[in-house]
Amino acid sequence: MKNINVGYLIIASAIIWGLVIVGCSLKLKGTPYYEEISPVLIGGVITHMALIWAPLGIQLRKKKEGE
Repeated sequence: MKNINVGYLIIASAIIWGLVIVGCSLKLKGTPYYEEISPVLIGGVITHMALIWAPLGIQLRKKKEGE
């Protein structure tokens, strides 16, 4: 696994959550229902954890073990 610049991870995180917010606003347009929004939010959280924080945690653990 290549070393990943933390700045890129932060930008990727912002993009993912920006898309989640836009997706939520499109689903909520004219409706008061949370049930339609729940899958979008859960998908955003899972994607965020898997693609951003898991690789960052692995990288930080390897760096700490190497010290």
